Amino acid sequence: MSKGMYYYIRQAWRHPDKKVLRERMTEWRKTGTFTKVDKPLRVDRARALGYKDKKGFVVIRVKIKRGGHKRSKPNKGRRSKRMHIRKNLKMNYKWIAEQRVDKKYPNLQVLNSYQIGKDGVHYFFEVIAVDANRPEIQNDPTMNWICDKKYRAVRGLTSAARKSRGMRNKHPEAKVRPSSRANKSLGK
Repeated sequence: MSKGMYYYIRQAWRHPDKKVLRERMTEWRKTGTFTKVDKPLRVDRARALGYKDKKGFVVIRVKIKRGGHKRSKPNKGRRSKRMHIRKNLKMNYKWIAEQRVDKKYPNLQVLNSYQIGKDGVHYFFEVIAVDANRPEIQNDPTMNWICDKKYRAVRGLTSAARKSRGMRNKHPEAKVRPSSRANKSLGK
């Protein structure tokens, strides 16, 4: 039984060539936070997440700083009593990347994203976005559902957001459905 092309691409990304990836990340570091790319770097992952090579689909490479989950401490002006340096660890980096793309490109709807690399300072993601105003998308029966959805990443409706909100576990005893704060009285 022979395997397809996407299988071998997936296998190659399990153990990527470190030298090539390091050279790529050196180039990516010099670019801006958002970079539109012509084709996805991981074609197998992009296709699995809904990408199609047609008009209306846009792939954006996002560079995100690692760490820094604490809010900065006020150094002058009126301060609050406890300084409010709370951690914000409930959002994963992929969800943060999708939200930033959603805010930067208001004419595009975020479909999904995947990680393409990380170094000591940055995470790099490719975010698949869809232009819902294109007739190619509106006439596509498998993709026209996204035409009615606005700001999916900001509202927490993408796959990474749902995972970060704990909505992947569908066990009846794991009642996390309303929100992460709704079941405080249960002692969890």
